[in-house]
Order: sequence, then structure tokens, then C-alpha cells
Amino acid sequence: MNARPFAIALLTALSAGACDRRRGALDPIGARVESATPRIEKATGLTFKTPPKYEMRSREEIRDFLLRKFEEETPAEDLRAQEAAFKAFGLIPDTLNLRSFLVDLLTEQILGYYDPATKVLYVVRDAPADLTGITVAHELVHALQDQYLNLDSIQKSKGDSDRLSAAQAVLEGQATWAQMQVMLNGADLATRIPGGWDQIRQQIREGQSSMPKFANAPMAIQESLIFPYLSGAEFVRRYESRRDTRSPLATLPVSTEQILSEEAFFGAKPDLPMRVTLPGRLAAGDYEEIMGEFGTRLFLYQHAKDNRAAVDGAHGWGGDRYRIVNTPKGRAVVWATAWDSAMDAAQFVDALGQALVRRYRTGGASMSSSGVRTYVGRGRIVVVTPREVSGNNIVLMVDVPAGASTALIDPARIRIGRE
Repeated sequence: MNARPFAIALLTALSAGACDRRRGALDPIGARVESATPRIEKATGLTFKTPPKYEMRSREEIRDFLLRKFEEETPAEDLRAQEAAFKAFGLIPDTLNLRSFLVDLLTEQILGYYDPATKVLYVVRDAPADLTGITVAHELVHALQDQYLNLDSIQKSKGDSDRLSAAQAVLEGQATWAQMQVMLNGADLATRIPGGWDQIRQQIREGQSSMPKFANAPMAIQESLIFPYLSGAEFVRRYESRRDTRSPLATLPVSTEQILSEEAFFGAKPDLPMRVTLPGRLAAGDYEEIMGEFGTRLFLYQHAKDNRAAVDGAHGWGGDRYRIVNTPKGRAVVWATAWDSAMDAAQFVDALGQALVRRYRTGGASMSSSGVRTYVGRGRIVVVTPREVSGNNIVLMVDVPAGASTALIDPARIRIGRE
């Protein structure tokens, strides 16, 4: 899910008096671009190889442009599969049409957009001056990034949504962090804004109230859209405090674990994710992807409603793969997670149990002598199997409709590899 079109609306809470208000007599956007460019270069430590291009369009023209991009970059078949996965994990209501909802979100507030395909920053004509300044600053960072990375190919990558989310977090995080430096003329956030970064995080979240559609979105969609900006900016802040001479674009994180965990990326030995391969081939209509540490947190919090348990339960994530399977009785989920240690796996099993008990309103699990837990409730059967595969700690969850077989895959045939 590409969150970039929602950046400016999420950041309006920071606009009060902070952006440059100079206007050219004939080209107000050009004046803002000219003013912001050297400050963005200073904030990022990168130099524009070629001057950024920009064009002004009507709100309707940019809306139509973004909708066309959405259609091109998010094929209906892919989005239907993503919707099925969200629903299978209980992250969105079964009645929600994800495509229609995302289109409504996309068009709720439009101020501007950098398109890596055309290499042009498009800005709404006659938009409010303060918000135009924020738009230009944020999107110019993306224009600069695109001269050092191929943003178009990153956005179109498939097969590992967790890795894509990590890359987007760096891109949006750097744009958010640099934008704030420009708005505050390079001042230290901790001294310029009472409460520093924590207060900024809160202000951005409170800014949701200006977007009714966003404010009423399911929690998982809200958090997925906010993640690249808040967690990404925090990652960039940590990065700059540790590596003053290198750009965070030099070595992109490969998982959301590396965004969320300081040790996973900055440790003496970066924690690279394990590659989990499920046995068997996908049948027609089945779908596979990766949840990642961030997605695992979302799932646990969605159902257990305990933030500490969600964070602790996802800690030590080493890799995962899930498969949405269509059975004669209905949709089923196979989810294999790999963990850094036996203790991490056990903590996840406990947090997963809390989530399943609340989600399916069971009285708890029945447990076999080998530690396999079975949960039955609300027309579902869920089997959680902890085991060791090739020296790795694995937890397999199979969630099926009542009456369907839970033997969808053989845990012994799960394969674990390293990047």
C-alpha cells in the first residue's frame, strides 16, 4: 500500500508559521522551489544533480493523475488479494471494499505529488500558501532522492511487502525529517518545539481530525499509512545521530524490523531476515506475502488490544510467510513465522494465544503433549504448532473454517534460508 499521496495532509499540524512565505510575482511555486532547494540539500547532505522540475495543475487534474497512477501501480487483482489477506487476518471488516476506500482516501486532500515516472513535481494551483510550502519541501526531497535511487522501480517492486515498507519508511522518513529541518530553518527540534520529537509525533497523529475519511479508517490502514512517516523519520533521526557522513539512502533497510529495532540495523551484525518458504504450489486464487515485524505487531494489537503485548510478542521476529488458501468451506490462513530464539518464539505463542482468544471468543486452547495448541470458536479452528526446523525456531498457525482440514501444509517441509 503506497502511502505517499497522504503525506501532506498528515503533516499539516506542523505548518503554523514554519514554512517560507515568499512568493514570486508570476511564479509563486518557482520561488518556493528556489528557496527550499539549498535548504533541502543542506538537510539531506545531498546535492541536486539537475534542477528539479515542477508544474502547476488544477486540483481536478492532479486528482485524475493520481487515480490513473493508482490504477497503473495497483492492479485490481493484486488489490483483491491484499483485501482478502487483510480480512483473513481480521484487520479490516469483511464488508469493506478496499479499493473504493483507498480511492476515497487518496482524493480526500490533494495538494501535490512528485511522480518518479515523469520526474516532475505537480502542485495544486491556488492551494493555501502554508500548505503549498509544506508540499514543495516534502516532495522536493523525493525529487532529490530520485536522482540517487530509482524510486519508480522501488515503488513497483513485488513479492516482499515488508522490504518495500522498510524502503518506503526511509524515503518518507527522510522527506519528513528534512522537511521539518527546512521549516524550522535547521533548528534543533528538541529546543525549538516543546516536547521535541515526541510532541511532533502527537501533533501529526492529532492532524488526522482534518481528514474525516482517514480518521474513520480501520486501525490497520491508519497505522500502515502513518508508519513510513513517523517510524521512518525516527529511523532517519537515529541514522543521522550515528553516521554523519553517509546518507540513509546508501544502505536501505531490508525489513520493518530494521526500521523498528535500533539493534537490528545499527548493531555490530545487522539482523537480516530469514526467508521462509512454504511447501507446495499456490492454487488458483491463493495468495502469499510477508507480514514482517510491523505487520505482526498490527495483528497482535488488533485483536489483543494490548500494545505492550503486541510489541513484546513481535520482538525477535526473524522472518515469516503467510498463504491465503481457498478451501471448500471458505478462506483459510497458513502463517509460518521464524524467531531469533526459543524464548522469542514462546513469547509470540503466548501473545498469539491472547489475540486468538479475544478474536474468536474461545475459552482458551487445548494443548497436546508436543505443545500444539488448538483454538475453537466462532466457526473457526486454529492450530498453533511450535517446532524446530533445521535448527530454527518456527511457529506455524493454521486458521480454517469449521469442517475444513487443518493439515494444509506439513510443518516439516517448511524451508528456512538466509539473505
